[in-house]
Amino acid sequence: MKKVLMAAVLLITTSGIFAQFPAGGGKGRQVPSIGHIYGKVLDSIGKPLSEATIILLQNQYDSATKKSKQVLFKGATTEPNGEFSFGDLPLFGITLRISAVGYKMHEEKISFQMKAGGGNAPSQQGSPMGGGGMLSALDKDLGNIKLMPDETNTLQTVTVTGTSGALKMDIDKKTFNVDKNIVSAGGTAVDIMKNVPSLQVDIDGNVKLRNATPQLYIDGRPTTLSLDQIPADAIQSVEVITNPSAKYDASGGNAGILNIVLKKNKKTGYNGNIMAGVDSRGGYNAGGNFSVRQGKVNFTAAAMLNNRRSLTKGTTDQLYSYDTLNLKNVHSFQNTESKNNGGFMFGRIGLDYFVTNRTTLSISGTKVHGEFKPTSISDIATDSIYNDHTVNLTGNRLSTNNRTFNGTGIQGGVVHNFTKDGHQLTADLNYFGGKNDGVQYITSNTFTGGSNGISNQRQVSDGKNSFFTIQTDYTNPITKNIKLEAGLRAQINKVDNNNQLYYVNGSESVKVPLSGIEYNNTNNVYAAYATITSSIKKFGYQVGLRAERSNYKGILNDTGRFTNDYPISLFPSVFLSYKLENRQELQANFSRRINRPSFFQLIPYTDRSDSLYITRGNPDLRPEFTNSFEFSYSKTYGKNNMFLTSLYYKYTNDLITGNQKSEFNPTLNREEWIYTYENANSAYSYGAEFTSVNYVTKWWDFNLNVNLYKSKINSDNINGFSQDALLSWFGKWNNNIKLPANFTVQLSANYQSKTNLPVNQGRQMFGPPQSAQSASQGYIKPFWRTDIAIKKTFFKNQAAAVTLSVNDIFRTSASRQISFADNFYQDYYRLNNPQLVRINFSYRFGKMDVSLFKRQNKNQSTIDQSQIGM
Repeated sequence: MKKVLMAAVLLITTSGIFAQFPAGGGKGRQVPSIGHIYGKVLDSIGKPLSEATIILLQNQYDSATKKSKQVLFKGATTEPNGEFSFGDLPLFGITLRISAVGYKMHEEKISFQMKAGGGNAPSQQGSPMGGGGMLSALDKDLGNIKLMPDETNTLQTVTVTGTSGALKMDIDKKTFNVDKNIVSAGGTAVDIMKNVPSLQVDIDGNVKLRNATPQLYIDGRPTTLSLDQIPADAIQSVEVITNPSAKYDASGGNAGILNIVLKKNKKTGYNGNIMAGVDSRGGYNAGGNFSVRQGKVNFTAAAMLNNRRSLTKGTTDQLYSYDTLNLKNVHSFQNTESKNNGGFMFGRIGLDYFVTNRTTLSISGTKVHGEFKPTSISDIATDSIYNDHTVNLTGNRLSTNNRTFNGTGIQGGVVHNFTKDGHQLTADLNYFGGKNDGVQYITSNTFTGGSNGISNQRQVSDGKNSFFTIQTDYTNPITKNIKLEAGLRAQINKVDNNNQLYYVNGSESVKVPLSGIEYNNTNNVYAAYATITSSIKKFGYQVGLRAERSNYKGILNDTGRFTNDYPISLFPSVFLSYKLENRQELQANFSRRINRPSFFQLIPYTDRSDSLYITRGNPDLRPEFTNSFEFSYSKTYGKNNMFLTSLYYKYTNDLITGNQKSEFNPTLNREEWIYTYENANSAYSYGAEFTSVNYVTKWWDFNLNVNLYKSKINSDNINGFSQDALLSWFGKWNNNIKLPANFTVQLSANYQSKTNLPVNQGRQMFGPPQSAQSASQGYIKPFWRTDIAIKKTFFKNQAAAVTLSVNDIFRTSASRQISFADNFYQDYYRLNNPQLVRINFSYRFGKMDVSLFKRQNKNQSTIDQSQIGM
């Protein structure tokens, strides 16, 4: 009864108010002051703005001019969390203005619209004149108000940006938004990279950037994860940095940086996404993510499960000859079918705490667990020609594996913004560590003449690694047009591994002498950098210098010790830009980088687990240094269209490359071919890259990327000759087509011409083994592939989606690598998972309305809504 009486009193009071003034304002009219507004002021990236100036202007009649003018009514500044509140406001005739240094002014009209009426609806709660409707009208939440930077007063950097739905291009990187990449739904990061401009991906998931292997970063920091251990649905965007400046790690040699940005929501309220899918080979995936933001806290969480069942078929055709033991020629042909049944679980949580408007603490954790059970069966036929006879040998080899890995990552950081706009200090640490173990059973059957032979082996391995970095960065806009950036960084990487081989006879296992390897190593890198960014009218520049020193220590089989100290090396970088008329810009840049040999390439251990592919490290390897030059032109036209072309040149001293060489094995009393690493004299590559983003119509947009390049390795010092330089090219064409009834189609095509084998393609710690056919002696034959996906959205706000995709529609994405040396030739062919069909379902949910978590009303004169049944 009390609630009914209060609602009636409120109705009568409001009716009386409306009866006292007409619809418009003007001379002699008194406007009731009973309104209340509140909200929150944020900067362009969603951080609260403290001490922003807020004024309320009221329209008043000027008797002298006989006109209405605006006069100051109230004023205040925002609280440290960006909030503001004003009460006792007129119901109309008020203008809100918000201003802050470095930002554009925000202005909006304030009025409290209440419509007369109400009708005889069963419930008045949602009607304009019901209790809830009137209270909402008198109590106005303006929500989060974002202020945009004032470009006329901010520092002009050397970057040029052009944004589109899928691609953003800067002077030194391209950012690919994977939200539009529906082909990769339910897959891994490997599937995403296949459609990212500038990247080449082989069937093993190895990625090349301008024919070299880039460094992999996650959220701006190095990681030990491989691409096939990162779910596609956890990725927000991919940054391709072709020529990193002095601000970035100088490691990586003649390759750039591939930075994966994981999803992390900072919108007020809550939101999330759940997903699940299956593929045509019996694989499946499931997972979800959730984010909530309220007040000083932002929390995110994600969990993914990805199970894969792959099928690979291939052949290895080898021909080699020796001049010893009367053996003239050996021809070996191997036909292999491999299957892999396994998967991984990926989990991530993150927490941001806004201590003050200027200081933010962040911490996040990542957990990965994976288990793979690959099997392979090979039929092998070998013909050995001696002086007086031929020996025919046939057989097969069955291999079963069980490999597991567990990884844990922790990242923490603090960001402090000083009073001056753009003046910032950050510090963060990043740790990722993992353990792996595995067991492999190998059964070999051989048939020669009238006799049969059988051999059983068991290979056991385990290891662990850790990657720790600590870094601090400082940014200070010294003047309006000059900005200083500086930082310190320390990186400590540790690896331990143990691998042993046993002969199996029934229930007994006998360790094979000298076949095992046990090693551990520590690799440390310490760095400092400084850059100056400035502009003079249309000309902008950035100059930087990075200093790095490193050392590593390693122990092999408790006997061999390897230590090396690399002295301080300097790595300068220069970026220049000039703005032309009609939204055009020219850029030029230079950088120097280093690639240090990995411990896997250094250890002098001979791995004979595969008799057709024997490998060994080289402890005498030296680091390689690369000088990179790039010149670019960009043109933005229309609303979102952009064209970018780049010319680039890279020259490397002491390039680390793979090399096949023969060696006599006294134990086996025969020659054998060994794959190892050497420092070639030099190498160079140059090319031209073209990228175009086009919005043809409202329903069709596409991006096209073409890279034409030529490369050569001068390896006269290794084998007396150098492979001829190859002119190669590759292209990508990604189309997005919007159809009626909320259907979307994505069609992607890729082509790779004949090209040199990639260099510096190392091993990995976890997951399936990668192909290690990197060498100066050989090439890859041309191949192409086409993928397609169809997406249908439905439900309210199109919150649900079903995606059907087919990868490698025409079964053309095969890898065929030719390797050769003196008296050696190999043709290596494989086809992996062609015509793979996936179907994936996703559903997003959430409420982005600040009213979900808004604070209690500070105006004590306002009626408590709970008292009238709200």
